[in-house]
Amino acid sequence: MTSKPFPLPDLTGRTVVVTGATSGIGLSTARAFGAAHARVVLAVRDPAKGAAAAASIPGGAIVRALDLADLSSVRRFADDWQGPIDVLVNNAGVSSPTRQRTTDGFELQLGTNHLGPFALTNLLLPHVTGRVVALSSQAERAARINLDDLFQERTPYRESRVYAASKLANLLFITELQRRLAAAGSAVLAAAAHPGLVATDMTRGSGGTLSRLAVRYLAQSPEQGALPVLFAATADIPPGAFTGPEHALHMRGGAELIGRSKRSRDPELARRLWIASEKLTGVTFGLHADMEK
Repeated sequence: MTSKPFPLPDLTGRTVVVTGATSGIGLSTARAFGAAHARVVLAVRDPAKGAAAAASIPGGAIVRALDLADLSSVRRFADDWQGPIDVLVNNAGVSSPTRQRTTDGFELQLGTNHLGPFALTNLLLPHVTGRVVALSSQAERAARINLDDLFQERTPYRESRVYAASKLANLLFITELQRRLAAAGSAVLAAAAHPGLVATDMTRGSGGTLSRLAVRYLAQSPEQGALPVLFAATADIPPGAFTGPEHALHMRGGAELIGRSKRSRDPELARRLWIASEKLTGVTFGLHADMEK
């Protein structure tokens, strides 16, 4: 199945930051923004790989170091930032077959996929003028979050379960971020995107045999997987929207608004996760730190 490229508007003069953009969906997203004449900033863990990726982006790109598994790196990135950000795409993510830790001692998947982007977004929020997009997944439908055991320390580690929880956390983050933006009178829009089943370095090496076979024979390209991200970043969509592919149960082809679990729309769970995330990262809402919680 082939899909038409999402028709991006002319983004001349706009700045787009894409995390984890050295390969896969992030790189495809960055290339599309570059082709639309945006000023593209690649926020990447490995600047050397970032430089190689930047060379493949139409018009080039700026490369800046960012390790979402290290809050000191997140703070350095934000402290060094100057100027407006029209679109922030929180693309970077990990999936690990074994329990690992971030620099700050968090479980790696939740730390990198949720807490790092949570801190980055709030630290950069005073600069953001347009949109914040988080990459999530329909895996969130099978997820549970226990705020009394956020890192699932009291259960045997299972990669798919912990990954799904981090993707649910992404959607809950967007839910509460959008609520806070609206309450603060901000015009910034928050949205999430599900890229579908995509063949990337992460998906090829994660999961069991059946998962790897599904990726090998059924997955779409990163260019196709980027379509829901581009849609979330530039289309006329409602605040807090969730986008995904149009076909094959939202796993392949095109981009449209899609549904999500009732749990991911739970305002109380979203609020409580936000408060827990503030305590863990030491980062508060970027527009009004004294806002009533």
